[in-house]
Amino acid sequence: MTMTTVNTGHLDTSGARIYYEVRGSGPAVLLLGSPMDADAFASLADELAGDHTVITMDPRGIHRSPVDDRDQDSAPPMRADDVARLLTHLEVAPAAAFGSSGGAVTLLALGEARPDLVHTVVAHEPPLDELLEDREERRVVADRIVTAYFAEGRAAAWRLFLADANIELPQPVFAEMFAVPLPPQPAADEDFFFAHEMRPTIAFRPDLDALRTGGTRIVVGIGEGSTGQICDRTSTALAAALGNAPAMFPGDHTGFLDDPAGFAARLREFLPGPA
Repeated sequence: MTMTTVNTGHLDTSGARIYYEVRGSGPAVLLLGSPMDADAFASLADELAGDHTVITMDPRGIHRSPVDDRDQDSAPPMRADDVARLLTHLEVAPAAAFGSSGGAVTLLALGEARPDLVHTVVAHEPPLDELLEDREERRVVADRIVTAYFAEGRAAAWRLFLADANIELPQPVFAEMFAVPLPPQPAADEDFFFAHEMRPTIAFRPDLDALRTGGTRIVVGIGEGSTGQICDRTSTALAAALGNAPAMFPGDHTGFLDDPAGFAARLREFLPGPA
């Protein structure tokens, strides 16, 4: 893999100033997380930039994308509007888009509202709790996690979060994660996530009819190592509701971080090739 030039910029949207990066050349593909920022997708972007124009961004309220009102919730349709404005600003639409976790939920909202801007959405492990039969219990658990974060601290909240997601971490690894306080910016991002981003994301219920008929190809991705985790359940439910078989990807919920080359090879199967 050859390191590529990264061009950066900011775009003013509704109540936010969105930071974005562009690298490579060829057919356009957006890589998106929530709350993960552009840095989380840098290795995957570099893998794809040899034959694609790759766009990454910090979602509103996270890292380099400040918002006017930090007390306002970050709902998927609002984040989708940011993406729509960015794709229009860069004049790359219709583009392909890959979203992981909350970023996948954002792109499903975009596919509903602006299918003209995205010809393909690869939704990797979207946490769509409202598609599950135990959705009422899921809401209670989410409230418990947020309450723990602000009342007991981040370690207590993440312990509940990981247990609920059925993600196991060795105790030494978990302890190391919380051995020292976060630097100011990551701490602010984490606060924003628990206060204003997590619950609006998992509460989003996609318009399945709009996704079926809107013209955007929806690919639901699941990590090969995610069996039994909550996002395996939600992704399987989405794929079944859309009448499609899920696509399996390397790794688990963060497979694009652990094996960017292998992940890029699999993702390319759903992207347009160079002209």
